[in-house]
Amino acid sequence: MAISKEKKEELVANYQDLLTNSNGIIITSYSGVSVKELEVVRRKIRDLGGEFHIVKNTLFALAMNEVGMSLPEETYTGTTAIGFANEEIPAVAKVIVDLARDVESVSLKGGLIEKITYDAAQVEMMADLPPLPVLRAQLLSILQAPGSRIAMVLASSVRQLVNVTKAFADTEEANAAAPA
Repeated sequence: MAISKEKKEELVANYQDLLTNSNGIIITSYSGVSVKELEVVRRKIRDLGGEFHIVKNTLFALAMNEVGMSLPEETYTGTTAIGFANEEIPAVAKVIVDLARDVESVSLKGGLIEKITYDAAQVEMMADLPPLPVLRAQLLSILQAPGSRIAMVLASSVRQLVNVTKAFADTEEANAAAPA
C-alpha cells in the first residue's frame, strides 16, 4: 500500500524530531520479531526515557540528511528499527542487544551517538557497561582513594607521635613515683 505524500512528510518530520531530541540512536534489523516482543522492547525503552520505532529506510535517510547526520549506506538495507535514547544510551543499547541475543533473526546494524557512528560490536560493548550511577560511584571511589590514603598516613604519624609522648610521660611518672 502506497503512502501519501502528506504521510511521508509527517514521517520525515517525526524522524527529524526524534533525531534532534535524542542523544543517541541504536539501529537494528528486526525481521522475525513478534509484535509482543516489540512491545516489550518498546515498554522497556520508554521506561528508560527513550523510544523505539520501526522506520522506513528511505524516509529515515532523508530525515538524517536534513538534520545534518549520516550513516553508512548498508544501514538503510532490510528492515530497520531504531531505539532513540534521550538519557541513558547504554541502558537503551542493553535492551536492544539483549533482544538481539535472545532472538536469532534480530541483528544490530550500529549506532549514532552525538554524531559519532559506531558499529555493531561497539554498540555491544557499550551495552555491557554498568549503569550510570554505578559508573559514577566507581569514579568517585577512584578519586577518593588517594585522599583517604594520605589521611591514613597522616593519622598514623600523629598516632605514633601521641603514643611515643604517652610512653615518655608514663616512664616519667613511673620514675617520679619510684623511691630513690
